[in-house]
Amino acid sequence: MKLNKTLTVLGSALGALALLAGPALAQDAPKLDTGDTAWMLTSTALVLMMTIPGLALFYGGMVRKKNVLATVMQSFAITCLVTIIWYVVGYSMAFTDGGSTQAWLGGFAKIFHNNVGVTTTNALAGTIPEYVFSMFQMTFAIITPALIAGAFAERMKFSAMMIFMGLWSLIVYSPIAHWVWGGGFLGSWGVLDFAGGTVVHINAGVAGLVCALVLGKRKGFGTANMAPHNLVLSVIGASLLWVGWFGFNAGSAVASNALAGAAMMNTQVATAAAALAWMFAEWIVVKKPSVLGIISGAVAGLVAVTPASGFVNPTGALVIGLVAGALCYLAAAHMKKMFGYDDSLDAFGVHGVGGIIGALLTGVFADPAINPLGATHSIVTQFYGIIFTIAWTAVASFVILMVVKVLVGLRPSEQEEEEGLDITQHGESVNE
Repeated sequence: MKLNKTLTVLGSALGALALLAGPALAQDAPKLDTGDTAWMLTSTALVLMMTIPGLALFYGGMVRKKNVLATVMQSFAITCLVTIIWYVVGYSMAFTDGGSTQAWLGGFAKIFHNNVGVTTTNALAGTIPEYVFSMFQMTFAIITPALIAGAFAERMKFSAMMIFMGLWSLIVYSPIAHWVWGGGFLGSWGVLDFAGGTVVHINAGVAGLVCALVLGKRKGFGTANMAPHNLVLSVIGASLLWVGWFGFNAGSAVASNALAGAAMMNTQVATAAAALAWMFAEWIVVKKPSVLGIISGAVAGLVAVTPASGFVNPTGALVIGLVAGALCYLAAAHMKKMFGYDDSLDAFGVHGVGGIIGALLTGVFADPAINPLGATHSIVTQFYGIIFTIAWTAVASFVILMVVKVLVGLRPSEQEEEEGLDITQHGESVNE
């Protein structure tokens, strides 16, 4: 009897110790969560949809008919190119430990996804497989250079575009992603960027502005009719972008949780507010609310709420959307005319300006009740992140363009540009 009683007490004690140790063991070795994984697989597909077909249709409808295939081709080809670059080395540069270079650049331990397995998790991935985390981040790496193409639409050689985008992905995108999200110096400083206001939109917008300045204006700019050839395509593209953006922002919670829900609500509120703000601003100034205006406003709201989506409450998102819609309209409608550059599809006016607005206002409206990381929010810190991103992107993009210019040239001949890039670059045309 005594032996049985002793064994019972010992068993109870061991059971209690196991219960106490359970949370610690779980913390040391987080388990894959099927719910989180399912949400992140869905988010990944949504973000990929933003580039093809979303951005392809959005941009394709806004160019002239003779350049629509070339414009759609850019989004599709960039998707293919960056997929391989990211798999081979981009992911490793952005999201692995760089050792002595960690503040500036990740390492090369995971080139060709070496050391990435079916059941492994990245330290930042938490409860999802590392393959899923990498794939999700790949879709961000894809859409960022694709956004740049809007600034030089209708006037860059396809060969030049491919070389530029490949180099830009490695030299600009991966390092900045590392600075903010991969353990680099901007993240350690406290720069808040939930889903890519700095990494994606300021980055792409500034690169687009540099491209527009270096390439110069389209032939006939200011005299020829350059109206969009099919705004229905652009509306469909903008709608796909809007829906896909829920994966972009809510997916950046990297889990199926309350924060993802807050990011989704913030995305919807800011987008609607910005679309209305742009529409009403245009209505007041030019007396007619345009289809192009309201869809551009919606995209401006999506851009501006991106860094803030997981840090602010819906009231903050509402203010961000209203400010972005109005100011991006002014940038797109008047800043180009004031400074005389040809940003074909307003890549800088929407993504650059919208990204800057969103990044700064994240430092104003971050709410610790939504995300505890917002407790240390600072508009000054956000400003530092913006300045470093602009400086590196502008300088590196310019240098890459100069290299490409020497290698293959940047623009087609005036005759080829006049004929249209569909025929001269791809040997095809749209028959409607």
